[in-house]
Amino acid sequence: MALRFFLVFLLHIILAASSDLRPGFYSNSCPKAESIVRDVMKRALMREPRSVASVMRFQFHDCFVNGCDASLLLDDTPTMLGEKLALSNINSLRSFEIIDEAKEALEKDCPGVVSCADIIIMASRDAVTLTGGPNWEVNLGRMDSLTVSQEDSDNIMPSPRSNASYLIDLFQKFNLSVKDLVALSGSHSIGQARCFSIMFRLYNQSGTGNPDPAIDPKYGEELNKLCPLDVDQNVTGDLDSTPLVFDNQYFKDLVAGRGFLNSDQTLYTSPLTRELVKLYSTNQTEFFNAFVEGMLKMGDLQSGRPGEVRRNCRVVNSRLDHLMSVSQSKMEAKDVCINIDINDVLFLES
Repeated sequence: MALRFFLVFLLHIILAASSDLRPGFYSNSCPKAESIVRDVMKRALMREPRSVASVMRFQFHDCFVNGCDASLLLDDTPTMLGEKLALSNINSLRSFEIIDEAKEALEKDCPGVVSCADIIIMASRDAVTLTGGPNWEVNLGRMDSLTVSQEDSDNIMPSPRSNASYLIDLFQKFNLSVKDLVALSGSHSIGQARCFSIMFRLYNQSGTGNPDPAIDPKYGEELNKLCPLDVDQNVTGDLDSTPLVFDNQYFKDLVAGRGFLNSDQTLYTSPLTRELVKLYSTNQTEFFNAFVEGMLKMGDLQSGRPGEVRRNCRVVNSRLDHLMSVSQSKMEAKDVCINIDINDVLFLES
């Protein structure tokens, strides 16, 4: 029964109207919106090149969980667990402060207009473009969620252990094709991942006590040095051999048995996806075109739930108002105490 409800809800996400999303949504209400976000991403790239890859991940981890609604960005509250500590996100997703920086800049230019959900979409596109990948017009006009579900994130987001068949089934639930799966996996053209995600591949693949036979032997030696058994599993390794450049090297590495994650290498070992990997490894233009198509389709996932434009991406507006009210009350109380102290002193002096 629970599974049936879950599948019905996924269908609802897929069918929720995306006709309100369109390029140039803020052309009148906030005409500098896209350039403001891109400027923030440029500064982030100069400060720490890896950070833009981290930001690009947000679109995947946000849109797959109840649609593209910035629920991912909400911090925990006393009554609500956020998605940041979900199994696929904890100690993994990072660089949330870049979205904060973009939101702060947008609020100064056009307060209360640009949603955090749209910032994720714009910033993800910019992460790709600024590192050498394709540029494209993004559809905008999303609303930010009022709620968040860590449980939904745990139930939906795939593990780095996932195989191609599992990933195909997952993507199909969101009306994303095998082509979309392989192309979007190319997001791993930039960035890094933790040793935690590959320890089983190196030392106990499928419970055999042996490494994954799909790993190229020389690459396996490199990974063993990077991630020995006693390693701090938060140590990171490059997802492909050109981790700062968005290109088709990721697919070339898969063909060579040099995929970092099991969920990457499985795309070449599986006959269901191998031909697309081979195509993209030899034709970067085909990869870029398919990647843009997949990002647009994923970006259209909507839940149809009520939403708002948050003033702070980490907090729903009603809670932000409450926190500001409490803070103001404390400040007023402090002022009263100060006034009383001053009056007492004046009285004593008189």
